[in-house]
Amino acid sequence: MTKEKFFGTMGWVGMATSVLMYVFYFPQIQNNLEGHKGTFIQPFMAGINCTLWVAYGLFKEKRDLPLAIANTPGIIFGFVAAFTAL
Repeated sequence: MTKEKFFGTMGWVGMATSVLMYVFYFPQIQNNLEGHKGTFIQPFMAGINCTLWVAYGLFKEKRDLPLAIANTPGIIFGFVAAFTAL
């Protein structure tokens, strides 16, 4: 396996694990909506962080789609988890 192919594969595997990490905010959102409020700040900061990474991945000269795709669920689920915790 070439170095380029290895890093390409690693990027896509990293994307998949990142997406799963943010999808697992769903139980916290459910708990928040059921009245068992979680913390606001951690998912809020995750939403901000992911917004910055998506912008970086999409707007740099050579787009980094795995990076942008991996962080998109973090924007959605991070902010939803944060605001349902209020």
